[in-house]
Amino acid sequence: MTAGRTVALVTAGIASTGAAWMAHAVAAAPTRQPDVGRGEIIAAQGVPPHVPACTGCHASSSGGSNGGGAFPRIAGQSLEYLDQQLRDFATGVRVNGVMTPIAKGLSAEEIADVTAYYASVAIPFLPLASGDPNLVKRGEQLAKIGDAAKDLQSCDDCHGPDGAGEPPAIPYLAGQYAHYIASQLKQWQLGARKNSPDSMEYIAKRLGDPDIEAVAAYFQQVRSAAQPTQSKE
Repeated sequence: MTAGRTVALVTAGIASTGAAWMAHAVAAAPTRQPDVGRGEIIAAQGVPPHVPACTGCHASSSGGSNGGGAFPRIAGQSLEYLDQQLRDFATGVRVNGVMTPIAKGLSAEEIADVTAYYASVAIPFLPLASGDPNLVKRGEQLAKIGDAAKDLQSCDDCHGPDGAGEPPAIPYLAGQYAHYIASQLKQWQLGARKNSPDSMEYIAKRLGDPDIEAVAAYFQQVRSAAQPTQSKE
């Protein structure tokens, strides 16, 4: 199979994934408008007795990590993307020792509220610390150009210019923690994360460990020219 055909197939897979997420969002949309204020309370206090506050791992209203990048930045991600991830945790499509029980403990309305809250959070979109310049340079190549020898399109083809995201289905990567990006690519590489088999799993399995480290380091230090689009629905 030629590199061009392979890239076309991956692009088609990503497009179909986006369409599926859109269809899911329409089918699963609540009958009421999400309550952002209630979502903020859930983020700060959880839903006693079984769901802890989101801020324990995702910091305060910044939607960042509590340190080390084990938990992702989620502020400003689209409501639809965040909603889909929580539903994937709840159904077992994604599995995580922390997020799975939390997602299962939230009602559909509570998921809608808390995701609407984090999608509405407007924060300065500042880059994180830069790493090894050579590593960042290789990551930039993968992000902006890809690697034809490995049948890899650029990350920006799907995640938008400078990794700013392509709502509603595709999340921003610019300013995301390198540790988190690398861990998720490894999850896809191993087949442990199953919610993007035709696109992200395909890509991750063609990245060696140095390339995963490089692309993660690159996106961590990017300041995107475009802020992540925030869902107001």
